Amino acid sequence: MKDAKYTIGCLCGRFQVHELHEAHHYIIDQVVKNHKKVILFLGVPKVVGTKKNPLDFESRKKMIQHHYPEIVILALPDFSDDKRWSQELDKRIKEVYPIGDILMYGGRDSFIPYYKNSGGQFSCQELDEYGTFVSGTEVRKMISSEVKESTDFRAGVIYQSYNQYPKVHPCVDIAIMDGDKVLLAKRPYEDTWRFIGGFAKPTDTSYENTARRKVSDDVGLNLETTDLKYIGSAQVPDWRYQSEEDKIVTILFKTTKGCGRIEPSENVSELKFFNIKELNEGIIVNEHKILLKMLLEDLKK
Repeated sequence: MKDAKYTIGCLCGRFQVHELHEAHHYIIDQVVKNHKKVILFLGVPKVVGTKKNPLDFESRKKMIQHHYPEIVILALPDFSDDKRWSQELDKRIKEVYPIGDILMYGGRDSFIPYYKNSGGQFSCQELDEYGTFVSGTEVRKMISSEVKESTDFRAGVIYQSYNQYPKVHPCVDIAIMDGDKVLLAKRPYEDTWRFIGGFAKPTDTSYENTARRKVSDDVGLNLETTDLKYIGSAQVPDWRYQSEEDKIVTILFKTTKGCGRIEPSENVSELKFFNIKELNEGIIVNEHKILLKMLLEDLKK
């Protein structure tokens, strides 16, 4: 219901979808109907180009302004604590409209409880909920599975790839020692050898966990009771990223042969122990030559 006391309506949201759906319109329309002056704040994360936050501020602003050209749309950065976020929100509202009474709007599961508990200075009102709940996550998931034949679609993919931070892909490699021998692997379609290892996963709780997982998956050894010694880290010249801005940085561990039967996985065509004295750069893949150098220097100590 409209309250004449409040001259300015304020709404916060993320709107991380390719187009506004009926639930979005329902929320915004309630605020626009009640106020001549409306500010809509779009949450801006510190991490960009993710599945949860694929769209930048300007993309979402243009989408909303297409339907609501009369409202003010501003960016509101994320903060690690609610108090700082609420203070920044209040400050930015007053920068736009220093005079007037403000009414904050939000849904049942919106920012309002956090805002109130963090000392937000403006009054709040809960909006009526749209009849059918629409999940932004499900909308994004549906969109991600569809390839469209249009110039705009391809331009959007290119825009996304250019508007995110350059990435370092973390890997872990392991020198598995058995006395004066080290275990190396050969992948299918490769003629030279490499250390056991691979990419870290978001589910790995540490790089040590990554090392144990890769050794278990590719070799069949259990290193749960075996110590891992950190040798060093290096950027490796992986051919897949040779012309890319993104790069691979790997951590090299050394360990002793654990329990279990050594057996190559489907990603490994052959496993072999090499005497340290036999090792030379000629038998190692290009991207692991630097790791061989690091291991040999460590063994000299």
